[in-house]
Amino acid sequence: MGEAVRFMLLVALAAAALTTVMLALAWWMESERRLRRTLLKTLGVPPEVEAFSPAEGKAAGLDFDEGQIAVLWARGAHGLVYGFEEIDGAEIIVDGHVVARVRRGEARKALDILAPDAELVVLRLMFMDARHPEFELNLWDTAAPSPEGSPSEALRLGRRWLSHLEALIRP
Repeated sequence: MGEAVRFMLLVALAAAALTTVMLALAWWMESERRLRRTLLKTLGVPPEVEAFSPAEGKAAGLDFDEGQIAVLWARGAHGLVYGFEEIDGAEIIVDGHVVARVRRGEARKALDILAPDAELVVLRLMFMDARHPEFELNLWDTAAPSPEGSPSEALRLGRRWLSHLEALIRP
């Protein structure tokens, strides 16, 4: 009888240890956390401005001190780093319509709408790169909503990105 109890306790302990290891691994590999680590590794410093789309496995971050922007996709497996001089502009797209834009050599199209019931809010970054001229990041998507997000918060984040990028590309 003592051997059976000891065996059952050993099995329970092994199951608890395996569960703990699996939970820790799931936490470590969670999409947004993984993107944050990769963005930090890519830029070498914590980004001063960042945007994530964990459902898409995409992220973008700005480093003002080094003058660079990093974009990541494929859950951080692929990415590019651009100098600020390579940024051509950015747009905010709500449900397929460009609602705000900042671009080199053009007047800014200011964000003048509120869309509390938007289904999709996208930040499109444009670069002077023939192979990768643009990068789109869903800031809000009803197909994969963030529990702490909303369309209004996505628009605020997009407006913040446009303000930063406008300051960077204006002479």
